[in-house]
Amino acid sequence: MIRNTTCLRFAQKAAVQSHFRPALHQVVRPKITMFARGKATAAPAPQLQQELSFKPIMTKQSAPVEEKQIADSLQITKKAGRAIYLDMQATSPIDPRVLDNMMPYMTESYGNPHSNTHSYGWETHDVVEESRENIAKLIGADSKEVIFTSGATESNNIAIKGVARFYKSKKRHVITTVTEHKCVLDSCRALEQEGFEVTYLPVQQNGLVDLELLKNTIRKDTVLVSIMAVNNEIGVIQPLEKIGTLCRENGVFFHTDAAQAVGKIPLDVNKMKIDLLSISGHKLYGPKGIGAIYVRRRPRVRIEAIQSGGGQERGIRSGTLPAALIAGLGSACQIAAQEMERDTKHIKKLFDRLYNGIKAKIPEIYVNGDMEARYYGNLNVSFAYIEGESLMMGLKDVACSSGSACTSATLEPSYVLRALGVEEDVAHSSIRFGIGRFTTEKEIDYAIELLTANVERLREMSPLWEMVKEGIDIKTIQWSQDK
Repeated sequence: MIRNTTCLRFAQKAAVQSHFRPALHQVVRPKITMFARGKATAAPAPQLQQELSFKPIMTKQSAPVEEKQIADSLQITKKAGRAIYLDMQATSPIDPRVLDNMMPYMTESYGNPHSNTHSYGWETHDVVEESRENIAKLIGADSKEVIFTSGATESNNIAIKGVARFYKSKKRHVITTVTEHKCVLDSCRALEQEGFEVTYLPVQQNGLVDLELLKNTIRKDTVLVSIMAVNNEIGVIQPLEKIGTLCRENGVFFHTDAAQAVGKIPLDVNKMKIDLLSISGHKLYGPKGIGAIYVRRRPRVRIEAIQSGGGQERGIRSGTLPAALIAGLGSACQIAAQEMERDTKHIKKLFDRLYNGIKAKIPEIYVNGDMEARYYGNLNVSFAYIEGESLMMGLKDVACSSGSACTSATLEPSYVLRALGVEEDVAHSSIRFGIGRFTTEKEIDYAIELLTANVERLREMSPLWEMVKEGIDIKTIQWSQDK
């Protein structure tokens, strides 16, 4: 009698670990960029593209797949201790032009932007307001509607908790979806502890929200609808304009977590009727630790501040503004506005190359999320009959993410994939590849070859794959359970 799939998964994972044990890497210290009078001598974007591919030093026992042979065949020059980077949804590399614009405010113009009695403060105040204007232009807003925060997590907390608490005497119902980022879901759970009622909408199999269901869920006491613009795990783009119109017709505020969307897809807060929008700097080739929230002024959205202080940023977010980080965010938004069309074409080309390359060489793969309504910098794909974490161990030369939020104890798959109705065994085998501005064709080709070699090796060790090759329909098997 065959034991259950969890037992098989544990056995398969244990067998694979003996082949893919991580080796100690050499510690490689990054080069220090030299600056002259506050200006960075940063490498231009093309040169950065060539330097983003690296190769770790591995022990002979740790690499059953010959990564070096694959890299050599594709003529990829790599540096010891690093992998090629395909994890853009986690974070993006800072654009050298952004760093160049930040450096003067770290070295020479270091004044407090709230100090209005001397030139040091005036200099940083000017760059703060210039950056605020660049952000506003990118999303079609007025600069007075942009509030600086530490990132999208803080922005989401301010939007959800701040709006709900301000209007709590009249409205106490919030709507969101089950596939939102953790900070949105946890903010909603915090409101539930305060007596609010939260409706967590399911999504369709393609990851998109059902507009009719949303319409029927809105009530007279609904204060806020919070739905992510681009999903961080599967890359689907929600119909923001339709959602915004629906909310406006019912007198409900519409908030969207746009951390994965700003600078990557066109956004217009007025056309889309968005009332609150969250932004993260490090997701659009800017620095970490800085973000923003758009808060509509007409019709006005009122927010109860969630922290106390000096009353900066219209009293919504107190604290001294980090001028250098803000300069970086503003610069990143300005560059994104100028190069969005070019980036879109480049990324779509690489997405097609990656997807078609995988599909041509590996059978039984499944793309998670809608193939049309998606940001093409995100490819989340499942490989049947293998364990995603085992595959990740073989892909240590490619920096990507497992679509399965597993732990070795529980083996729970990603809640986003499960919300799409993806079967548990398929959800466990998901890998997310992130493509960006500086990704190259050679890096994509290398990922395809390495991925193909490792999937083939893992399937050779999989009892499930052996059964499939023998023509056995896995779904018809009655698996026994331990009692």
